[in-house]
Amino acid sequence: MISSKTPNRCIYLICFLLCQITWSQTVFGKWKTIDDRNGITKAIIEIYKEDGLMHAKVVEILEEGKKGALCTKCDGERKNKPILGMKIMEDFEKNNKGIYKGDELFDPEQAMTFKGRVWLDEDNKDRLKVRGYLAFLYRTQTWHRVEEN
Repeated sequence: MISSKTPNRCIYLICFLLCQITWSQTVFGKWKTIDDRNGITKAIIEIYKEDGLMHAKVVEILEEGKKGALCTKCDGERKNKPILGMKIMEDFEKNNKGIYKGDELFDPEQAMTFKGRVWLDEDNKDRLKVRGYLAFLYRTQTWHRVEEN
């Protein structure tokens, strides 16, 4: 015999699963960066929302010998500041295609700021595409979602 509570339990389970799927399909969270040129794992970046816009900062440095690195090539307020904790994306806005765009994508290794685009990989929502533009040239990296326990 099926109890009258069974349909309610099914609805709760479906809602829970849908929330889990939706949560895992967001750009927000922590991402591991891997250099697309040499395959070296570099850092963990946290992408977060502030005032309705997307921002990102370095929360852990993984590359050997770089854990206490300073931004020695930087100018201005970033000059000789620790890369750990540094904001590398500011004020990215989401468009109607689910792509975040902004003018402040900062690369501490090159001490350069680019225009950028960020979006989830269509084939794997645990992969994030991060593209930096300099005039008509661009470079795209794939970042990997960090599962938090």
